[in-house]
Amino acid sequence: MTSRAPRARRALLSSATVAFALFAGPALAQEKPEEHGDGPSAAYEPSMTTLSQIQVEIPGRKPDDPVISAEEFQQGTQIYFERCAGCHGVLRKGATGKPLTTDITRENGYDYLHSFITYGSPAGMPNWGTSGELSEEHVDLMARYLLIEPPAPPEWGMPEMRDSWEVVVAPEDRPTEKMNDIDIDNLMSVTLRDAGQIALIDGGTYEIKAVINTGYAVHISRISASGRYLFVIGRDALVNMIDLWMETPATVAKLKVGIEARSVETSKFEGYEDQYAIAGSYWPPQYVIMDGDTLEPLKIMSTRGMIYDEQTYHPEPRVASIVSSHFAPEFIVNVKETGKILFVDYSDIRNLKVTEIEAERFLHDGGFDSTKRYFLVAANARGKIAVVDTKEDKLTALIETGGQTPHPGRGANFVHPVYGPVWATSHLGDETVTLIGTDPEGHADNAWKVVDTFYALGGGSLFIKTHPTSDHLYVDAPLNPDAETSASVAVFKISEMTADADAEFVTLPIGEWAGISEGQPRVVQPEFNKDGNEIWFSVWNGKEQESAIVVVDDRTLELKHVIKDPRLVTPTGKFNVLNTREDIY
Repeated sequence: MTSRAPRARRALLSSATVAFALFAGPALAQEKPEEHGDGPSAAYEPSMTTLSQIQVEIPGRKPDDPVISAEEFQQGTQIYFERCAGCHGVLRKGATGKPLTTDITRENGYDYLHSFITYGSPAGMPNWGTSGELSEEHVDLMARYLLIEPPAPPEWGMPEMRDSWEVVVAPEDRPTEKMNDIDIDNLMSVTLRDAGQIALIDGGTYEIKAVINTGYAVHISRISASGRYLFVIGRDALVNMIDLWMETPATVAKLKVGIEARSVETSKFEGYEDQYAIAGSYWPPQYVIMDGDTLEPLKIMSTRGMIYDEQTYHPEPRVASIVSSHFAPEFIVNVKETGKILFVDYSDIRNLKVTEIEAERFLHDGGFDSTKRYFLVAANARGKIAVVDTKEDKLTALIETGGQTPHPGRGANFVHPVYGPVWATSHLGDETVTLIGTDPEGHADNAWKVVDTFYALGGGSLFIKTHPTSDHLYVDAPLNPDAETSASVAVFKISEMTADADAEFVTLPIGEWAGISEGQPRVVQPEFNKDGNEIWFSVWNGKEQESAIVVVDDRTLELKHVIKDPRLVTPTGKFNVLNTREDIY
């Protein structure tokens, strides 16, 4: 049925839920004070698994420190790394979430912290206690833990990287030609988040061709320029390089680039195809350039430095998204906390040249416009999109989206009937979709401006998607607290969009079509097949519950196929090889 989102009933979600927020399962709502919230972030479990295993000591005890044993401090460190560090930072300096340094926590005091951890807040702090995610004992422990200086996790430099580096199959021992009948361009790399695996699924037959052990909670999959190698990176900072030419695709090299990470990319510029790979870390804050055949670490660069606007030092500027320029031998590295976009010239990594662009703080994810010249990235906690020209290596625009916490994924490019070429983002913090003009030559009056804003299903969107052959724009809402909303997708018809009315949408009941009766399955990350005539959705449920992938006919918007398999444990991100390699979205 065609729907229009009522504006009055939409609850706004805080930017603190942004996410890196792919969580393991929904929290259970219980009674709580009216002024506290239980939004989707109440179930957020960032993956800091490796950090949580590090043995730490209580730093510099003070006479007025709360009573806490070494065992309790270790447990508190583990809980903090697993639940809190993704938003508040490893050193508690703040990022998407507020700072939790001891000058602040001690001023607020134990009782305040205990209440805040228990009930959360409407601003997006999860209700860890009333949700059942933390016991009363754990809430008490964390209130005491936050009154003590945080431990600093260890660094991760070249010695540690080289110790972790493994070439499973040497380049000379790999196939010299493709050894399988897989249509690689139509292969889907699907993250099986809580299993620490990816599934490779044939886009034509829906057959699972391989399930491969990887790092925990793979964040993204990226494809080499040749299309042969698949690179995935887990939130535990383990990079796996997978050879898609093998009879059964498998890992041929791996490297742990840090202790927590999010991004990996490969060199694409002509003459440098498959030569290098790059990965960025959350901790330590740095990026590393690797050999494209073996993942041998070649060059590590720290991102610690000055915040672009305040000109004050930040000890933990995390590397968010990385893309590879189509106009120069450069990686485009987005640094969250300092608000800088780095153009890293890989033509001579011994004498590395880096162009530093001041953009906006809390850079997160983004994608190219349809020409692949301009890169648009969300500074999500500031409600802006930064646009950089990858041909001229300079900032083009900073655009306020008008919504709360833009979270585009890679965004969506299409030609609007009125405004011409546009790039779209949805928002984590509210139900709006924003269109930005991207054609400075043909539609100069609309270029790098918000040309339209309209409403989708509700807040909690993570991804928006279309395809050059499609007349539809898809918007998910997996972090919406309403079960029906989070299991559905809004679909807009592009050719019927106008300049003077809210765009109407059709609601697809993807969760219902999956036929899953237990849990609260959430529908996340639409992804097209190579031909752009099918769109796939992950129906993501709890680790012990059934999940699925639903395939929809893009032309008719009818259910085409449901993929179910016991091996599909918490499927989240899906990456089609062709679309990912060619930056088609």
